[in-house]
Amino acid sequence: MKSAINLRSRWRRNSRLARLGARIGLAHAGTSARKVFAGAERREQLSRDREMKTAQQVATELGNMKGALMKLGQMASYLDDGLPEPMRLALGQLQSNAPPMAVELVHEVLETELGRPVAEMFVEFDDEPIAAASIGQVHRAILRTPAGERAVAVKVQYPGVAEAIDADIRTADLLGALLAFGFKSLNPEDMVAEIKDRLREELDYTLEAQNQQTFADFYRGHPFIHVPEVLHEYSTSRVLITELVSGHSFAEVLEWSQAERNNVGEAIFRFVFRSLYRFRAFNGDPHPGNYIFHKDGRVTFLDFGLIKHFTVEEMEMFQGMVSAAVLEDDMEKYRRIIEDAGMLQPDAPFTTQEAGDYFAHFYAPVRESKEMTWSTEYATSIVRHTFDRTSAIAQYATVPKAFVFIQRINLGLYALLGQLGAAGNFRRISEELWPMTNAGPSTPMGEAEAAWLVRQRTS
Repeated sequence: MKSAINLRSRWRRNSRLARLGARIGLAHAGTSARKVFAGAERREQLSRDREMKTAQQVATELGNMKGALMKLGQMASYLDDGLPEPMRLALGQLQSNAPPMAVELVHEVLETELGRPVAEMFVEFDDEPIAAASIGQVHRAILRTPAGERAVAVKVQYPGVAEAIDADIRTADLLGALLAFGFKSLNPEDMVAEIKDRLREELDYTLEAQNQQTFADFYRGHPFIHVPEVLHEYSTSRVLITELVSGHSFAEVLEWSQAERNNVGEAIFRFVFRSLYRFRAFNGDPHPGNYIFHKDGRVTFLDFGLIKHFTVEEMEMFQGMVSAAVLEDDMEKYRRIIEDAGMLQPDAPFTTQEAGDYFAHFYAPVRESKEMTWSTEYATSIVRHTFDRTSAIAQYATVPKAFVFIQRINLGLYALLGQLGAAGNFRRISEELWPMTNAGPSTPMGEAEAAWLVRQRTS
């Protein structure tokens, strides 16, 4: 019976995609017919209207479908500026404004999971979600606790989303096709395998609670990095309750002064690489909807469902790559490392210098100790460079499983820094974070973080 239900679920989701494709095709045909009788300006306007309508149809359909398909739409929405602008803007709605589920379903999940009526558990519960994404949605509430009333964020998993994701990830050809859309002609096998593993983990809010608590413990007392505390006794595998945090959105931050945006960029950069190199873990789904910003310079980091933990050996490999490419400028050593890692086919028919020139693009922001400004153009060039299969060298390169989320982390970070136009000496900042250099502070934020590290060691 369960197999038949899953089969029907996959069929329904695939049918929705097919119907979406048919609607887009009909819209294109209708527009083409009208353009025959239109002037140049009118033809351009018709094309633009069709692009916007198509983009909105895709965003709406993926938003309503939830699960892995919607998550891939989120990835595409901000990662690659090479997408048509109407499509990127429409998909951008999926970052934090996905269509919410009915209030009745929210209450049903809460009462089933927590075993009490909503009115009994909460003094107040806002039925209007503050965020709705691919796996669940978040509501503000005031929770009754033995210690008194507490403002909380209540994350509720969509009913049936586990089955929806299972349908998506078991349909390997569909997932591969979507990855090919987002990542050009890259062979998606390792990416599919890694994303399958991480998405299945993300369904378990108990695991997410553990991940979030571990990050909260690690960063407790940090001067500009904040991770909300988890209320474990009120959380289950489908409900996650944490402290409520208020602040500013990424869109609002883009209206701040450049100095404030520089601080935001540095805070995110430090969080990414402090977590990666010292903690061997990071959120594999970085996007603007996962951050709350504060005027005092702090950034609150949310959503720890898609965490990638790296082994000691993997981190030593990453550190070896940085040492060879940046600190030692030894591309022969670098080539040996990436060949051993399976990132580059051994004895590929090009020189080590050519390989060095190809891979050096990824390290440009940290190769020299100088002030630099991130740009959307550089971020986009990195995305295209990563997934450009027309390059002679790229024909012999791939993204092994260990690299799938390290690439995802880096590309997401570059996209955010590019939108911020963040400026600074990121080589010096990196030297504070790299275990093989462990340099002293180079900025006021670095000094504050260094003092925190001293307190961590002595407490």
